Amino acid sequence: MKKNIDIIVIGFALFSMFFGAGNLIFPPYIGVTSGSNWLMSFLGFIIADVGIILLSINAIAKAGSFQDVIGKAGKRFGLTLEVIMMLCLGPILVVPRTGATTFEMSILPLNNSFNPIIFSILFFTLVFILTIKPSKVMDIIGKFLTPILLAALAILIIKGILSPIGELNTNISSDNLFMRGVTQGYQTMDALGLGGITALVMSSFLSKGYRNKKENISLTIKASLIAGIGLTLVYGGLAYLGATVSTVYDASISQTELLVNITNLLLGNTGTILLSIVVAFACLTTSIGLTSVTAKYFEDVTNRKLKYEYIVTFICVFSAIFSNLGVDKIIAIAAPILTVLYPVSIVLVLMSLFGKIFKRDSAFKGAAYATLLTSLLTVLSNLGINIPFINNLPFANIGFNWVIPALIGAFLGKLIIKENSICINSKIS
Repeated sequence: MKKNIDIIVIGFALFSMFFGAGNLIFPPYIGVTSGSNWLMSFLGFIIADVGIILLSINAIAKAGSFQDVIGKAGKRFGLTLEVIMMLCLGPILVVPRTGATTFEMSILPLNNSFNPIIFSILFFTLVFILTIKPSKVMDIIGKFLTPILLAALAILIIKGILSPIGELNTNISSDNLFMRGVTQGYQTMDALGLGGITALVMSSFLSKGYRNKKENISLTIKASLIAGIGLTLVYGGLAYLGATVSTVYDASISQTELLVNITNLLLGNTGTILLSIVVAFACLTTSIGLTSVTAKYFEDVTNRKLKYEYIVTFICVFSAIFSNLGVDKIIAIAAPILTVLYPVSIVLVLMSLFGKIFKRDSAFKGAAYATLLTSLLTVLSNLGINIPFINNLPFANIGFNWVIPALIGAFLGKLIIKENSICINSKIS
C-alpha cells in the first residue's frame, strides 16, 4: 500500500512538473484546427510529447543519469550541453517564464493595475519557501498542489464535455493533421528537463527507502506512467474543448486567446477565475520542480561547492528580476536556444534506447554533431541569413530537418569505426 501511494504521489508531482502553461494552450489549438478529425492531431501530439517523455525517462533511469546518455557524444560535449540546458531550465528561461505567465494570465485578467514587480517578488518568495527543502519538493507538489490543479482542470473539461459549446467542424481537411499534432507536441520542449527531473524522481524514491537499484528504476518508470496517463487524459479533454469551437474560431486565433474564450463561453466570469487558478498552479508547480531540479544538479556537478540552498536563492532572485521582461520577450530569447538544444537531446536519448544498433560512441558523436550543425544553421536561417538548402531538407516544414542529417551522421560515425577496426586488424595480421 505504501509503495503504491508513493508511486501515485510522485507520479502526480511528475505530471505537474511537465504540465506548465505552454502545455495548457497547445491542445485546444490542435482541436480548433482539426475539428471532427481532432483525434488524428491529438495522436501526433501525444507521440511527440508524452511518448518522448516516457521513452526518455526509461532510457535515463536505466542508464543511471542523463550524462550517461548524452556523454556518449563526448564527455566535454555532454557536460557542456547539460549545463546549458539546466541554465535554460532554471534562471535564464523557463523558471522566469512561469512567473511572467502567471502574472499575465492569472493576475492581469482579474486586476490589471497590480504591480508586476511586487507580484514577481511574492511569486518567487513562495517558490523559494516551497523549494528550499529538496526532500519535500515531490511530496509538496504531489500531495497538495497537483490535486488542486487537477480539480480545476476537471471542472473545465467535464463542463465542456457535458455541455459542448458548438458542433465539431466537419469541413477541415485531414491532410497533415497528424504531423501538425507532432509539431505542437515537439514545441512543448518537455524533453529538455528530463535528465534533472528523472534524477529528482529517483532521489525522491531513494529518500523514501527504496535503495535497491532495480526497484528504484522500476518505481521511477511506474511513476512516469502515472504522469503520462494524467497528461494524456488532460490533453485529450482540452483538445476536445478546442474541437467544440472549431465552427466558431479558426487557426488565426492566438492560442492564449482561444483558451480564455473557451473558459468564458463555458463558465462566464467564473471561467476567468478558474483559468487563473489553473494557470497559477500549473506555473507554480513547474517553477518549484524546475528550481529544485536545477539547484540539485549544480550542487552535484560542483561536488557541493555550491550548496543547494544558495543556488535556490540565486534562481529565485534572478528569476524575479528576469520575469519582468514579460512572456513574449522571454519566448523570443528562448526560441533560438531551444532550437539548437532540443533536437540534439532527443537524438541522443532515442539512440540510447537502441543500444544494440548503436554500440559505438562514434555513432553518437556523428549524430550529435550533425544535428547540432543542422540546428545552428536553422537558427541562422531563421535570423534572416540566406541558407537555402537548410529549409529544403526532408521534414523541414514540420521542424524536423535534423532527422536525416542525424541518421547520416550516425551511419558515418559507425562506418568510420568499422574502417578503423579493419585497418587495425589488417596491420596486426
